[in-house]
Amino acid sequence: MRLALVATLLSLATWANEPDPLALPPAPGELTTKRLDFHAGSPIVPVRLMEGHAEVSLQGRGRLRFRVPGTPEKLIEGPAGMEWKVRRVEGTPADIAAQIQLAEVPFADKDGLAAAQAEWSERGLALKAQVLGGVYGIAGKVIDNRRYVLVVDQPPARPEALAAQQAELLTRYQVRTTLLEQVRRKATITLELLDASGAVQATTTDKLTAESPDGAPIDVRRVEFGVGYDFHSFEDRAYRGSVALTADRAGKIAVINQVDLEDLLKGLVPSEIFAKAHPEALKAQAVTGRGEILAKIGLKHLADPYLLCTEQHCAVYKGVGGEAASTNAAVDATRGEAIFDATDHLVDSVYSAVCGGHTENNDVVWGGVPNPSLRGRPDLLPGKAPPVDPKDLKAFLASEGNYACKVSSFAQPSKFRWEKRFTAKDVDEKLASYNLGHVMAMTVSERGVSGRARLLQVSGETGATTLRTELTIRRTFGMLNSAMFELKAERDAKGRPTAWVFTGGGWGHGVGMCQTGAIGRAEAGQNYREILGHYFNGAQVARIY
Repeated sequence: MRLALVATLLSLATWANEPDPLALPPAPGELTTKRLDFHAGSPIVPVRLMEGHAEVSLQGRGRLRFRVPGTPEKLIEGPAGMEWKVRRVEGTPADIAAQIQLAEVPFADKDGLAAAQAEWSERGLALKAQVLGGVYGIAGKVIDNRRYVLVVDQPPARPEALAAQQAELLTRYQVRTTLLEQVRRKATITLELLDASGAVQATTTDKLTAESPDGAPIDVRRVEFGVGYDFHSFEDRAYRGSVALTADRAGKIAVINQVDLEDLLKGLVPSEIFAKAHPEALKAQAVTGRGEILAKIGLKHLADPYLLCTEQHCAVYKGVGGEAASTNAAVDATRGEAIFDATDHLVDSVYSAVCGGHTENNDVVWGGVPNPSLRGRPDLLPGKAPPVDPKDLKAFLASEGNYACKVSSFAQPSKFRWEKRFTAKDVDEKLASYNLGHVMAMTVSERGVSGRARLLQVSGETGATTLRTELTIRRTFGMLNSAMFELKAERDAKGRPTAWVFTGGGWGHGVGMCQTGAIGRAEAGQNYREILGHYFNGAQVARIY
């Protein structure tokens, strides 16, 4: 049994240009993507710590050994506490080609793919579909994160050359586009390794890998984080696993933590949930976090030398300093476990902070085909009276049901129920790009099972439009707490709006696990498998390594 499992795992240690007997053949237009490398049972994940630097300082809490590529490979080792520097001597940037990505469609949603292509064709823009992600088997389970991406059918160009076209698409169609990138020529770099005295110990034109023979964490000095946010800063951080230094896309130093998925989770889970929460809720978060990482592999950073970053874009990861004993215990207790549906396929184990008393269907929030594991349902604790139906959202928001995310010891009343008021001028400015003039009416014309807005009809003095999708609606109004809201206008004597008031519930998209509700359920006596079974509609937890 052990040998069979190892064989299954080893078959995953392949890249997209190598044959994988467990993967389906590539579809027409499918992009090659990076895969997880399984090593000794659990996957090793290359995670970017920072990039764009000319010099990086490292220090081992135990002995520190550097691997320098070559024939033979060169090993350089120093004692615990010794500080090393890796310096960029020279480098050239990668040649990256990009295409404008307009839409993303679940792989199973062939009708949605055709509809998206037809919609843009009517606008006079030809699109072509490509496939991202992959499908592979492990321990009898299937991990399939494939999806279609629709890109403008034109020759790939340098990213900077597409900025004007992206701006035009935003102005004309209110569509925020992204870039689908591919590397035409890899970046190059020459690195020098300097010891504590400043003497050069090695030079390489490939990469350097630092590891601890003692298994001790490695300190990386002045790790940059929060890039693009108001909390942007630098701090020294320590990491498990090894640290690779190689060329980023600009030909400067990329610092990459090659870390076991379980250790990655230990530095990640405390950033996602209160470390002092009930142990069963922490286990539920560890399992969902593991599944979320598996679901992201091969979908992000396609033109970079890593699979994930450590920012909000992928997963907030602070290394050893971000760990807590309670969440470490939760990760260890659920080692190798993820959530699978009745067909043994990995569930996209998404979560949000506070569902507001009722979770939402995936297709309402993100479009695409309904996922049987991501069905909206009441977050009422077992044995309690039936809640008010969110079809009457005003009554639901005013109800006193014993909702798990309301009674949790970590519940925050301002996130469970909230109100936000905008002046008429605020709303006119937020909708200025639609050329509607003074906004006179806003009406939610379609809602999901939880009452979350799916379509918002907006009428102004000079035009009208429809805001589609939960995220578009929330972003339009400065990232509303959620799309579970009632909306009313305050008007003057002439009937003109002077203000708009959103009265709502919940914090986040509301699909999948409600994190605060998971804590409430754990405190009410449910174990993590029962908690996950509730939020993922009967899906089961299974160990895959």
